[in-house]
Amino acid sequence: MFGLVDCNNFFVSCERVFRPDLNGKPVIVLSNNDGCVIARSQEAKAIGIAMGDPYFKLEGKDNIIAFSSNQTLYGDMSQRVMNTLQNFVPKIEIYSIDEAFLDLSIVPDTEVVNFAQNLTKFVRRSTGIPVSLGIAPTKTLAKMASKYAKKYKGYRGVCMIDTPEKREKALKLFPVSDIWGIGDKYGQLLNYHGVKTAYDFIRKRESWVRCYMKVVGVRTWQELQGEPCFEFELPSNKKSICTSRSFAEMLTDYSDIRVAVSNFAAACSRKLREQNTAAGTLTVFLLTNRFRPDLPQYYQIKSIQLPVATNAASELITVARQVLELIYFKGYQYKKAGVIVSGIVPAKEIQGNLFDKIDRNKQKRLFQVLDAINKKNGANTLRMAAQGNGKKWQLKNEYISRRYTTNLDDIIEIR
Repeated sequence: MFGLVDCNNFFVSCERVFRPDLNGKPVIVLSNNDGCVIARSQEAKAIGIAMGDPYFKLEGKDNIIAFSSNQTLYGDMSQRVMNTLQNFVPKIEIYSIDEAFLDLSIVPDTEVVNFAQNLTKFVRRSTGIPVSLGIAPTKTLAKMASKYAKKYKGYRGVCMIDTPEKREKALKLFPVSDIWGIGDKYGQLLNYHGVKTAYDFIRKRESWVRCYMKVVGVRTWQELQGEPCFEFELPSNKKSICTSRSFAEMLTDYSDIRVAVSNFAAACSRKLREQNTAAGTLTVFLLTNRFRPDLPQYYQIKSIQLPVATNAASELITVARQVLELIYFKGYQYKKAGVIVSGIVPAKEIQGNLFDKIDRNKQKRLFQVLDAINKKNGANTLRMAAQGNGKKWQLKNEYISRRYTTNLDDIIEIR
């Protein structure tokens, strides 16, 4: 059996762990630059707030409590939930920041619901985060079951689809566009052909599904009928890493954008070192605001191959600034920039260069010390001078909460 754990209203739940006074109140979390709604409490859903609603239309209404996205807090709370789950099952596949597949094969079928209910209670007690758990013989059905577990209180947080009768009932009530892996494009296609529910979908012939939806569609079709096609995926290093941001305000000055790009390159280097890899190619992109057709539009992207793959912030920042100089032009108001590193290889498999003048061992020791200090004292306690300390390029986050779990300064108040 597969289990799918889904943290309920995760971002909102993270905020409520440290603010129990928010329980029972309409709470929302906003996207980058406090633009639109990306998470809602049940109370916020009840008064009609939808995902993607612009915040400027909601501000000051219905006693809504808004938070800027606090990814530092959410990432740490997610890790706590996943660590808790790992203590109870032989295998776990972290699917997203608030979801994970569990291997429940060691639990007898007659005991799996009781095991799951105890697990959800323990996660809530240990982390403060409420979770729902779907159980089924395939990943796709487990995802479906988790949605039922979350939606209907009668399941008490756990729903198991383990018989043909339960599966048929679940499929008949489940919109086809909500099936894991279907997406908007295939959802529209299926609706056009009169397929409204998951049950309608499995009644189609395999040849029809293969014709319109290829092999992946057939696998989803089989999974919905209880035939496992998607196994557990082992964690692997990323093939590319991107760090990008929309600026809080449109930027025209080259020096401001250069500081932003330097920070993006430094973030990429940190992520490379965290997974013990190095990158051989660096890409920078820069663009204006496509939602402002009244302004001149510009988009440019350029890549450079590095002579030696690296994860050193000093090198990646230098190259990123060189690329930015090639693609930046005056006269535009820029809204977003980003840095992508690719050609990623294990750090121990870096191919040297005969003309390389950098002492790689010394450089490695330097960044080991830098990472250790930043881990102990907080991100960017030590940083490259090129990263500056300007705020113009940073995200707007007027309603951000404290970093309760990662920064002592945000916990201790001296009065």
